[in-house]
Amino acid sequence: MNNQTLVIYDFKVLYQILSEIEDQISFNLINIIKISELNFKNKDNYLIISKKKIKDADNQMIINDFPIDITKLVESINIKFLKLKYNKQSEINLGFYKLNLNSRKIFNKEYSLDLTEREANIVIFLHNSKKPVQISKLQTEVWGHNSKLETHTVETHIYRLRKKISDIFGDNQFIKSSKFGYIIK
Repeated sequence: MNNQTLVIYDFKVLYQILSEIEDQISFNLINIIKISELNFKNKDNYLIISKKKIKDADNQMIINDFPIDITKLVESINIKFLKLKYNKQSEINLGFYKLNLNSRKIFNKEYSLDLTEREANIVIFLHNSKKPVQISKLQTEVWGHNSKLETHTVETHIYRLRKKISDIFGDNQFIKSSKFGYIIK
């Protein structure tokens, strides 16, 4: 069974039309009349279609150009679901933040920050580590160098990354350091 759901909001005619071809579409259908009925655990697997924009709702498709070509509509819905799936696979959840691997942007609900490739690699490596990472480990794993690389190179990158995150998000605790190394919690 497909886990992608098309939510038709306050658009009964469209729901009836799509219900008639339900065996030919690759997503589940739900019809709602009130936004309060929207209660999904995994928001990445649904798309809302309505006649007008819904405030604070993600993954929307507004239809206000009539008549509707159903074939083109279903094609657009499938493309939108593919994009949602692709975006979901390219994002890493970092607690209060997400990191988009394609754009190298770290973001929360309010702000986003562009990272360099090296900064993104540092974040990914620290995130995947279960314990603090020593500078020498970052040198070999992120930089691909042996221990002859000066340690201040790693420290400078970490310092600049912390500063960027602090300036944009106001978060001074994203990358923590201890005598055992650096870690992202």
